[in-house]
Amino acid sequence: MSTTSSAAGLPGVPGIAAERVLVLDFGSQYAQLIARRVRENHVYCEIVRHNITAEQVRKHNPKGLIFSGGPNSVYEPGAPKCDPELFKLGIPVLGICYGMQLACDTLGGKVDSAPAREYGRARVQITEHGDLFAGVPASLDVWMSHGDQVSRVSDDFIPLAKTSTCPIAAVRHRSLPVYAMQFHPEVTHTPMGSHILHNFLMNVCGCSGAWKLGDFARETIQKMRDQIGNGRVICGLSGGVDSAVTAALLYQAIGSQLSCILVDNGLLRKDEQAAVIAEFSGHFKTDLHVVEAEAEFLQTLAGITEPQEKRRRIGHSFIDCFKREASKIKDVEFLAQGTLYPDVIESGAAVDGPAATIKLHHNVGGLPAELGFKLVEPLRDLFKDEVRRLGLELGLPEDLVWRHPFPGPGLAVRCLGEVTRPKLDVLREADAIMIEEIKAAGLYRTTSQAFAVLLPVQSVGVMGDARTYENTVALRCVNTDDFMTADWTHLPYEVLARISTRIINEVKGVNRVCYDISSKPPATIEWE
Repeated sequence: MSTTSSAAGLPGVPGIAAERVLVLDFGSQYAQLIARRVRENHVYCEIVRHNITAEQVRKHNPKGLIFSGGPNSVYEPGAPKCDPELFKLGIPVLGICYGMQLACDTLGGKVDSAPAREYGRARVQITEHGDLFAGVPASLDVWMSHGDQVSRVSDDFIPLAKTSTCPIAAVRHRSLPVYAMQFHPEVTHTPMGSHILHNFLMNVCGCSGAWKLGDFARETIQKMRDQIGNGRVICGLSGGVDSAVTAALLYQAIGSQLSCILVDNGLLRKDEQAAVIAEFSGHFKTDLHVVEAEAEFLQTLAGITEPQEKRRRIGHSFIDCFKREASKIKDVEFLAQGTLYPDVIESGAAVDGPAATIKLHHNVGGLPAELGFKLVEPLRDLFKDEVRRLGLELGLPEDLVWRHPFPGPGLAVRCLGEVTRPKLDVLREADAIMIEEIKAAGLYRTTSQAFAVLLPVQSVGVMGDARTYENTVALRCVNTDDFMTADWTHLPYEVLARISTRIINEVKGVNRVCYDISSKPPATIEWE
């Protein structure tokens, strides 16, 4: 689905873009978070480049524009600017942090390096409530992150808020629908931030908040029917939520025209193949092809210890297996992929996409263009949390929808050193025990990702009256909102004790269990 899809939608079904807000990205680490917060208010939102023209904006027909923050100073040469004609469109604008400074600078104000920089929590005093701060207390905690600030505004602006070190912390224009604030309403550290964004969307932009995932599903299903016609589609299943929701949507759209391929590379989690088979040959009754490729993958990984080489070999082997199986299915025209909106943003593939650094190595969806199929990407407008909610609406089981993320190379990057079948068996059992105990403690849904890692380390132990020299397993459990940063989860000691005891007692070849208490950064979530 293109980010330039028509706003008309289907007869009787509100189009996903019938009411939309655009976030102009000036390099902010929070641009995606702003878009998510807008969608949480049931208003469809997209991220676009900061230099989008007024004419391009007019074609999008948005209800509002939000200027994101960014790391630059507006007075520096080469700092990102917006098309000044945007302010003449009559479309409401909300500037946040750098976005405020840019709006005020463009409309006659002045921005300087702040005499006292503000990073972290601050207390703001609201001096005028009006539409933007309706229902907000006169004093509230907010999150600041700026070294510059607006030092002067033209007479066309009315100050709305201040802090002890920032006398102009929020403003509105007297005649134009332009609002701006120095603090960040999109982060959870601004407790009333969601309320303020809601005020902008409803009170200022006049949105109705009618966008719902059910409408998205119905429209997407119809669009896929129109795109695919009588053609046949193949979809790769991995056991993860993205591919599962993609397949479920396609099944509702085209039924028996869908064929799914599961490549069992021997690197899946315990019982993963059985779960996928049960769901997509039982519940959805799709044409499911299971490729038993464990021997092929283990052979290509034999003797390989370098993480990137593991990934490269697994990627090539997966494509080879997928192509071979796909060639056995007649009349295939389309390839379905579980591409998500963050993938589109980070790859630079979105029309009018953001100006953030493009990951040149990132191939959206993971399969190469030379496969020769037309792409179907029904989730490319959604964030991960929206995909999960959509999966529940489509009837997928909660265990599948809420399953923690799993790396593309599978257990190979959690089995440090050379990958062998015996080591994978040890890792699979230890990982399954960890997940079982976290679920039993009611902690699975409150953690973002949990897994076991088999280390290339043996240590001395005593089991019974015998000396042992066996494997070490590390446990990793993190909490995160966006997987860009993460903190280690403070699991209760008794839960860690049960996991350790069970792994050492039940998994042959393990005599030591450790818990990883590293945050990201400086560590990564995965070990390889």
